[in-house]
Amino acid sequence: MSEIEFLNWVRGPGFQIAIIIFIAGVIIRFAEILLLGRNKNLAEAKGSEMSSGLRTIVTRSIPDKETFRRSTFTLVAGYIFHIGLFVTIFLFAPHILMFKDIIGFGWPALPTPVVDAMAVVTIIALLAVLVHRMRDPVLKFLSTREDYLVWLVTIAPLITGYMAFHRIGTTAPTLLAIHILSVELLLIILPFTKLMHAFTIALSRWYGGAISGYRGVES
Repeated sequence: MSEIEFLNWVRGPGFQIAIIIFIAGVIIRFAEILLLGRNKNLAEAKGSEMSSGLRTIVTRSIPDKETFRRSTFTLVAGYIFHIGLFVTIFLFAPHILMFKDIIGFGWPALPTPVVDAMAVVTIIALLAVLVHRMRDPVLKFLSTREDYLVWLVTIAPLITGYMAFHRIGTTAPTLLAIHILSVELLLIILPFTKLMHAFTIALSRWYGGAISGYRGVES
């Protein structure tokens, strides 16, 4: 297979396969959550589930002073690489064109140098997170193979994308194909690992807040 044939495959059949697995996986995981059901609460409601749930989504996204003091590095690095991932995925002009081809509309992009810099900062933050995980005795003990796999498939598209944009290492078609392939691997793995939190974190925070709201206590 030539490099052009490889690129055409990952952009065509490979991408379609990844999208199908991704969508099916997300649907299955949500179905599993919904099928768990929810026991009917026989106690009298003492507050609003909806407003408490929505409030909790916001408050749990902003760490309190004590949590920030105890886990400063984890929180700062986490916010940096999450924001960086968002910027590089959704605010890079070529990515926006791809989304426009898929969903039919696009949105304004950030200047390319800004996105490029954010990609570098995000890679550094993810590397720092890995080093911290491996050096901290508690985190190292609690870490599983899945944690390292999740880290690898998250950083791979950033590194391969940076290499493709700057044409580092090999020919442009091969670099682009490897970058797209790394994205497809991320899509395939996402629904079946902890990366699924990208879709469930808001739901779980709302649910916890809703339960507390129903009981009339602060979440």
